[in-house]
Amino acid sequence: MAVVAERAFTSRSTLQRIEAGDNRVSIGIYAGVLQALGLLEGLSLIADIRNDRVGQALASADLPRHVHLKRTGSSGDD
Repeated sequence: MAVVAERAFTSRSTLQRIEAGDNRVSIGIYAGVLQALGLLEGLSLIADIRNDRVGQALASADLPRHVHLKRTGSSGDD
């Protein structure tokens, strides 16, 4: 734990907070720990909408059911 904390430029107590799921730890600290563990590539998966089924469902629920297109002013009587 001391080695990971040193490589992540953080303290052992912060690592313990991460392990406990403390949501007050900044994303930068998480990134540093992932880097120290060689897992930083996985960070991009967190924000990938393809992995967020709940987010997709919520976004789809906000879409209108029907779309009505407005016609432009040309009626062909020019």
